[in-house]
Amino acid sequence: MQYTISTLFLLLINILNDEPVQGLLYIFVTMKSILSFIVLTFLFLSCTKKKHVDLLVKGGHIISVDSLMTVAEVMVIENGKIIDLGNAALTDQYIADSVIDLNGAFVFPGLVDAHAHFYGLGMNAFQVDLTNTKSWNEVIERCKSFYQLHKPSVLLGRGWDQNDWANTAFPDAEALNAAFPNTPVLLKRIDGHAAIANEAAMALINNQNFQQVNGGEMIRKNGKLTGLLIDEAVTLVEKKLPKTSRNDQIRYLKYAEQECLKHGLTLVCDAGLDTDIILLIDSLHQSGDLKIRLNTMVSITVKQLAYWLKRGVLITDRLHTSSFKMYADGALGSRGACLTQPYSDRHEHFGIIVTPLKKMEAYVAALANSSFQLNTHCIGDSANRYILQLYGKYLGAQNPKRWRIEHAQVVHPNDMKFFGMYSIVPSVQPTHATSDMYWAEKRIGKARLTGAYALKTLLHENGWLPLGTDFPVEKVSPFHTFYAAVARTDSSGYPEGGFMMQEALTRIEALKGITYWAAKACNQEAQVGSLSIGKQADFIILDKNLLQDDLIQIRNSLPKAVFIAGQRVK
Repeated sequence: MQYTISTLFLLLINILNDEPVQGLLYIFVTMKSILSFIVLTFLFLSCTKKKHVDLLVKGGHIISVDSLMTVAEVMVIENGKIIDLGNAALTDQYIADSVIDLNGAFVFPGLVDAHAHFYGLGMNAFQVDLTNTKSWNEVIERCKSFYQLHKPSVLLGRGWDQNDWANTAFPDAEALNAAFPNTPVLLKRIDGHAAIANEAAMALINNQNFQQVNGGEMIRKNGKLTGLLIDEAVTLVEKKLPKTSRNDQIRYLKYAEQECLKHGLTLVCDAGLDTDIILLIDSLHQSGDLKIRLNTMVSITVKQLAYWLKRGVLITDRLHTSSFKMYADGALGSRGACLTQPYSDRHEHFGIIVTPLKKMEAYVAALANSSFQLNTHCIGDSANRYILQLYGKYLGAQNPKRWRIEHAQVVHPNDMKFFGMYSIVPSVQPTHATSDMYWAEKRIGKARLTGAYALKTLLHENGWLPLGTDFPVEKVSPFHTFYAAVARTDSSGYPEGGFMMQEALTRIEALKGITYWAAKACNQEAQVGSLSIGKQADFIILDKNLLQDDLIQIRNSLPKAVFIAGQRVK
């Protein structure tokens, strides 16, 4: 079908001389064939110039959370990574196996929780849920209902908070003993730093000396144990409980994954695990039974420290184990946080140092020249001061180690400078402020609140601020984290105007805190945390714009879809 203009003209004359009508029809059909050929050839040549990719995301607002807070219209994904990002014209350069039309929706990087208890979340789901109880009697009734339904050999529960009750005094085990005379019962407070154990549970450690517990306390009244345990005293009882089966451990991990993915989390940093659980997570990743990315801190003990220093860091596509978790003190709600001055509502009490000072320094010295990160739980101003100065002693100024203080909840104003001076990362949980604001002043007094829940001040000192939830102490949702950081109120809008609003974050700061900065605190910002060319395609699709829309609506958000490495996981 190769015609020139001259041959077509001659053909036209000959045809018209013979059969004018039929000739015109023939010419029309012939020209139509030629034009079709030209169009198909053009399309073929155009297609051969387009690059074939796995996924094209278009038609919305792609918030990159890069250094410029770039907003793109198109994101191109191949082999699980972002290979291009830009405006609508990009669609002319690619042919994709799958195309997502956002229809105006918003894409954000996969959300990151810098401090949570992933395995603990799963474990708690199969125990008695004691959150939102209004009295100790309600706690007992929930335990009875759970026992009647499941008949466990040991009854475990978590979530009670005496600060939510009309009677805010700590309970004792008297009613628990009456309800469960033969079944061991251990019920943890919401922060996990205090628990009530009945006599059957205490009998498991009846050969131990209760006069003193290093790093903890067994509360007495009139010389008798009340069943109230603080920090390491809880651990004494836990160690005597039956071991969890491997099938149950897997069930806990899978449950936690589904809960986290539902809320848009694609990377979670678990703040303290034993080696056997970390290795189980690795095996589940390798088999494809677990998809969420996890950064796991090793719960520091002499045995686990020796194991991991010999082995070295464990880094796979989905699992990073390159840090240790150490506890300096307890929690403020159970008066275990270690303070420089006594508690305002317990005048003779300063709190608890959970790990002996000499042991903490030995751990710091052992890790200072290693490739591992150290992350230390510090709530009270005394614990924060000690660890800040201890870190500084071994790390020196302006170091690249990114050692962290978890919580940094009450810091003396004179000690804030050490975060910047020694490049120490404050890892904070904004919802702790909105959970504790009802009673925090009673615990520590108005003057000490100046350095408490100080997000903006800590950000100023360090230059960046990773955010987390500490779930299951708080809710899983990172949107609650975002809301608490910006609004500084509870879900009802209390208090009017916000709690200590001088410490609130901007929306951009809060967004970075649950994406890029949280990934950076885990040493994973090169792979995830923002949507940039070369990074993993971890992202969520939302119908809300975190940077503009109503905060209450944002707080209650759930993603429309969640992707890890370009694959939809929720």
